[in-house]
Amino acid sequence: MKWLKQWALTATGLTLAASAATALGGPVADRVQSQSVLRVCVWPDYYGVTYRHPRTQQLGGIDIDLSVELARDLKARVEYVDSSFPTLIDDLNQDRCDVAMFAIGMLPQRMDKLAFSQPYMRSDIYGITTKTNTVIRQWADIDKLGVLVGVQAGTFMEPIMAQRLKQATLVRIQLPATRERELTAGRIDVFMTDYPYSRRLMDNADWARLIESPEKFSELPYGYAVKRGDVAWLAAVDAFVTRIKADGRLQRAAAQNGLSAIVVR
Repeated sequence: MKWLKQWALTATGLTLAASAATALGGPVADRVQSQSVLRVCVWPDYYGVTYRHPRTQQLGGIDIDLSVELARDLKARVEYVDSSFPTLIDDLNQDRCDVAMFAIGMLPQRMDKLAFSQPYMRSDIYGITTKTNTVIRQWADIDKLGVLVGVQAGTFMEPIMAQRLKQATLVRIQLPATRERELTAGRIDVFMTDYPYSRRLMDNADWARLIESPEKFSELPYGYAVKRGDVAWLAAVDAFVTRIKADGRLQRAAAQNGLSAIVVR
């Protein structure tokens, strides 16, 4: 796969830069150190990853926990910047944040414009329909004539489903519309999502039914993203991922947020 070759090249560069990163901060690390602030882009609607509770307005999830750990390692405090998958590239390249930490799928089109750490989670694609839907009963029912398959625009499911669907019609759902609203209103038959988001529906929506492929469909690794060009900062973020894999922080954060099944060890 193209993304795998790209990540292998990135990993080689990170290995060469790792020792330099410990001695040289690089522009972003220097700013974080001088201001004692780490700006982290998050998507606040990502259940189990970076989710802002609608009542308390508190952020929670694996990458909220791990962003706190990264800031602690850097002796800084965290400032969260609301982002999204459609705005992610601009948010980083226009310096609205120092690192994006919200389980970002390592798609080729993103890797062309951003730099990524090593993967720390990976997820396949799942379908969500309603319990009363008679059109979609199993995975094989999704790609059939007349079926309307929803994807949230900007997510990694969008280009993959556009390529893989041969008979069904792909419906790209633009914010502020949501996949759930379109599904329950009957404007789509099923929507595609990843493991963390599927847990949100299974945990909270009594109307939802999970549709799972009988075999791997399209697994994608997740990493942390930074702006291109600052090799030392990328190496510092990647070194953090190496540390949390080794010292148990990744496993603990995943377990606390119900994501142990998709951790990359």
